[in-house]
Amino acid sequence: MSIVGRETERAAIAALLDDARAGNGGVLVLRGEPGVGKSALVADALARAEGMSVLRTQGIESEAPLPFAALQRLLRPAMAAADRLPEPQARALRVAFGEEAGGDTDRFLLFLGTLNLLSEVSGERPVLAVVDDAHWLDEASAAALLFVARRLQVEPVALLFAARTGDVRTFESGDLRALDLAGLDRAGVTALLAERVGAPISPEVGAELLASTGGNPLALVELPGLLTAEQLAGRAPLPRRIPITGGVERVFRERARRLSPGAQQVLLVAAADDSSRLGVVTQAARALGAGTEDLDEVERVGLVTVDDATLEMRHPLVRSAVYNGATSVARRQAHRALAEALVHDEDVDRRVWHLAAATDEPDEAVVAELEMAAHRAHRRGGHEAASSAYQRAAELTLDREARADRLYAAARCAWLTGRPTRARGLAEQAALDATDAGLRADIARLRARIEWNTGEVRLGHRMVLEAAREVAPVDPVRAREMAMFAAALATFDGDSGNGTDPTRLVERPGPDAPARERCFDALVVGLDHVTHDLWREAAAALRESLAIGAVLEEDDQDLLPNLGIAALHIGDDEAAARYHSRLLARARDTGAMVMVLYALTRLALTDLVTGRWASAAARSEEALSLGDETGQPALAGMPRAWLVMLAALRGEDRFDSLLAELEDTTGSEARGILDVLLRDTLRWAKGLQAADRPAAAFHHLAQISHGIARRMAALDRVEAAVRADQTETAALWVADLEMFAEATGQAWAAAAAEHGRALLADGSEAERHFERALELHRSSPRVFDQARTRLAYGEFLRRSRRRVDAREQLRTALAAFEDLGARPWADRAAQELRASGESARKRDVSTLTALTPQESQVAALVRQGLSNREVAAQLFLSPRTIDFHLRNVFAKTGVTSRTELSRLALD
Repeated sequence: MSIVGRETERAAIAALLDDARAGNGGVLVLRGEPGVGKSALVADALARAEGMSVLRTQGIESEAPLPFAALQRLLRPAMAAADRLPEPQARALRVAFGEEAGGDTDRFLLFLGTLNLLSEVSGERPVLAVVDDAHWLDEASAAALLFVARRLQVEPVALLFAARTGDVRTFESGDLRALDLAGLDRAGVTALLAERVGAPISPEVGAELLASTGGNPLALVELPGLLTAEQLAGRAPLPRRIPITGGVERVFRERARRLSPGAQQVLLVAAADDSSRLGVVTQAARALGAGTEDLDEVERVGLVTVDDATLEMRHPLVRSAVYNGATSVARRQAHRALAEALVHDEDVDRRVWHLAAATDEPDEAVVAELEMAAHRAHRRGGHEAASSAYQRAAELTLDREARADRLYAAARCAWLTGRPTRARGLAEQAALDATDAGLRADIARLRARIEWNTGEVRLGHRMVLEAAREVAPVDPVRAREMAMFAAALATFDGDSGNGTDPTRLVERPGPDAPARERCFDALVVGLDHVTHDLWREAAAALRESLAIGAVLEEDDQDLLPNLGIAALHIGDDEAAARYHSRLLARARDTGAMVMVLYALTRLALTDLVTGRWASAAARSEEALSLGDETGQPALAGMPRAWLVMLAALRGEDRFDSLLAELEDTTGSEARGILDVLLRDTLRWAKGLQAADRPAAAFHHLAQISHGIARRMAALDRVEAAVRADQTETAALWVADLEMFAEATGQAWAAAAAEHGRALLADGSEAERHFERALELHRSSPRVFDQARTRLAYGEFLRRSRRRVDAREQLRTALAAFEDLGARPWADRAAQELRASGESARKRDVSTLTALTPQESQVAALVRQGLSNREVAAQLFLSPRTIDFHLRNVFAKTGVTSRTELSRLALD
């Protein structure tokens, strides 16, 4: 098709190719209505890709149930380079493409393998990867390619998508560069038609055709076959109703209906086919009575093209026009004929889906084949396809229990792909049919998990607790695990008022019971005590669970997150970091990206309170990106909140914009278990920002409701209350801290309480409390809190006219604040130091604070002795990108080797 009138778009594509040739990867999405010229621009890009390796694929609507089908076509020419990838990634690719048998493959290992394979190939020549009709990509391929698109930083790879506006998938994520193609203007319409017919076009005709077609190029190039030369030249009137008006598809449908019955049969089979193999289409069409002459007729009228053994539709709209225009009976006949023609092992999934499309009554033989297709898709990481296969199998199942089991499997796979709405709907359907207690419990746990992660936590609590009570008589182990989840939810304001005591659902395990059962039991008891503010009992039980968890060899993904939560509740920073680090390491090693997101978010919390702010920022930035990529926006809220908090702590100018962005994305809807903590973090950040207005700061900080958040913000709350003359409230908050510190034995909590007592006291009594607080801080990793106490102590000493004593505290506080990049507190400490009679000399700490969050992540992993390839696998990036960031780290820190970097204190 001509590319008349597309100078702007061609220039953008040329810039994309030139950037890739210069070593700067990039992505461009061409979006537009059907027939607007996307494919013509893609063809033009391919023609201009001189000196580049070209990889291309195309979305095919009927191929949607086949996991990674489009990705396999794209990467097939590059798979020879897979041997140069880390073995887990190479194996994930081979398993996904059916080249190797294997167990379950984590989809994100495959995504990372795709990125690194393109990176490897681009080491020889820059790569242009083209994805036409991207709106019809199978979901697994689309997810993989979007993952790659967001990580093309220093790879010489240009990724070009062409997608239909308003279709299934438009790639309107906001973080990919896109061009929206409009129709041609009048000059473009006239020029295109003149080129097509080889004769001038009347300007008046051009204007009329622009009005009727919207300047759609595909509609325009079809017109010469529908209008006479006299009409196009303006010497004869145009028809009262131009055929294009009803849509471009209608033109193709009318052209198809003018064919002979045999030719129409060939065309329908070709439209239902997803292999593009001439032999498959002709064999299936022959079974339905069509002959060679019918294929010849279809080819002669230009609705299909045949190249050697490949048959392609002239345009995707031909496929949809023909398929949607056929009767349901005719479509089923075509699918059955195609299923019978697909006899090779590599076609097994295509055959199954054609059988499924040909079947309209329950059929256990087809159901069995669909289940095997689902198993294969699941093992390859194609959870979307697996979910669709299980769902279709359920639709063809008569037995209610079996149907429920298959719907549950479909829901579970949908949840794994980050599609909670679909997963919830499938699970609800499954619950209607399930009667087996174990299956009902599993369905309920999945429904509850969806709620507590993305919706109403109290609804999730009620669901899981009711299911635990139901299954307890037949499966006490399963009931105990579900009771633990309910107890954990209740600690985050998730108590639904169900009335069931989770600690009494089943008997407690004896000392000889498996460690895992005893660990779950201790968690149930301890978390239930947390809900009832019985801190001494809670601390004892949760410490027991942490001790058992420490010796468990297997990193259980149900236990580890909740052990980390247990540590957060009792303020054990070291244990919280240890368990969430174990979870993160396991998730990174296995490529479990959603669990990586979960662990990063909670580790950022511990980093924040222990003064590892560079690490907190790096983890939050990575988690924010993963939240978008995994389709878990609810899980991306908390990392965004940590970034707002860090901006407040550091006095960054971007605080207001970050806060506005977070509030826009938070809204009023529930966001699962972390909703209460997210909203409390917002209040904390606003309180910090209003520090110079005591009443406003107190207003925000007094609204913090959750215990973890209240204790994280303890010093800010007490200081704001004192400054706002709310001393009674401050005294109550300090008393609560003292009680918590006594029950848990946490030195940081006792230090914060002593700090609060000092603010409420005068003279020697205040000094005694400050000194006691500093003594306790020596046993705490919370360096920022210690610096805060030194600042407050220095202020007290200066007001008491003990300037020399004040300077020692203020100097130490100032150094800590500068190391952290806590500008508001550093300014305050410097001002106090000057008031004490000493000039505050600014220390140079810019080397470390200049690292970007991603550079900090890279540096931290390299310091552990990991190679660039290993760091790349951990951070879901390419080795070339890691090398780029590492060189920046070296330049900013002044080190020249990995050994020197390992000795540098980055936090």
